Amino acid sequence: MAPQPVPGADATTGGFRGEVVYVFAFDVAYDMSRKPVRELLGQPVAQFSVDASRRTPRQLFFHKPWMVRLPPWERIGPRGAVRVERAVKVLPVGAISVTIRVPFSGESLADLVAFHDLRFANSTLHDEVRALAEDVRRELARHYIRPVAELAAEEAYTVFCLETPGGADSGRQFAAESWLEQNRRAVAALLTQEADPEQLSAQEAAESTGRHFSYYEQDLVVVDWDAALIIDEPRHFDETLYVMELANLQLAELEAYDRILDQALERSYRDLSERRARSRAGVLRELRDLRIDLARFNDELSNITKFFGDWHLARLYEGTAARFHLGDWHGSIERKLRTLDDLYQLLKHDQNNLVMVGLEIIVVVLFVVDLLILYLGGRH
Repeated sequence: MAPQPVPGADATTGGFRGEVVYVFAFDVAYDMSRKPVRELLGQPVAQFSVDASRRTPRQLFFHKPWMVRLPPWERIGPRGAVRVERAVKVLPVGAISVTIRVPFSGESLADLVAFHDLRFANSTLHDEVRALAEDVRRELARHYIRPVAELAAEEAYTVFCLETPGGADSGRQFAAESWLEQNRRAVAALLTQEADPEQLSAQEAAESTGRHFSYYEQDLVVVDWDAALIIDEPRHFDETLYVMELANLQLAELEAYDRILDQALERSYRDLSERRARSRAGVLRELRDLRIDLARFNDELSNITKFFGDWHLARLYEGTAARFHLGDWHGSIERKLRTLDDLYQLLKHDQNNLVMVGLEIIVVVLFVVDLLILYLGGRH
């Protein structure tokens, strides 16, 4: 078999081109008011949407968050000066997603490994994104319900987007799946941030590239835990990226609420064992409110990706969710919610027993009083 061209290949230079997209998800509050945001960081806010195609349902069920595009940064990256494009999406579940896009060109996939932890001349991408997220959080503080005291660690994901060789006209000659078979070890090294592909075992290469999806002959998506590779025409990047962005945001929110549940359970166990910090009524009230809050959160979090079927993007979302172990996170939260429910029912049962004992004591006291009245009245 003749060797396949490198994705994004340029006929004049022999190299390839594309962009690295960094997705950062931050949990910033329990919820957000439904009052629309008109402006953010001095830029107009608009509703984000993706164009429908044959790979997406005709009636899109994607959540459409509010989005702002910020002026680009000019930075010195690992391969010289770069233009860094920035966008922020605001979601009603109390989260923000920051997207950074950095163009690149190179001779081999190994050239892209340095883009995993992107460093500029005087800073790092991580530090600048956290500073940007803090600015967004402060400006939107009046819109948030129960905002976090400080930003927790973000959930980050890196996507390498390579242009299909030759563009739309000649792209049919590029067989993406055949190319993956020939370059599986190099793709795995890129996704796992390994500088030397030959150091990877065949098992690791197969595992890292095991979840891949293709719709047309010339497009390909390879999804791993920490990074992904997209080979496609640039006009189709956004719809695939948004699916990954939503899954990444769900992961960040699930981790945040898992922490809330851990704290609530620890506090409840402590209060029940010590029986002094708070009354049982207070513990009951907190457990009831927490159960309601988390049930509502689960509905809203599920609704932002409510689409099913055999559509290509639906399959891509399911594959990404499996890589992120979203099902395991949902299962962990469900188990902790059941534990909270058991605590609630136990406390409720104890409270009912105390009420019944109190009523029985009152009945006995009244009966004794009645006997005393009869006895004293008979003597007189």
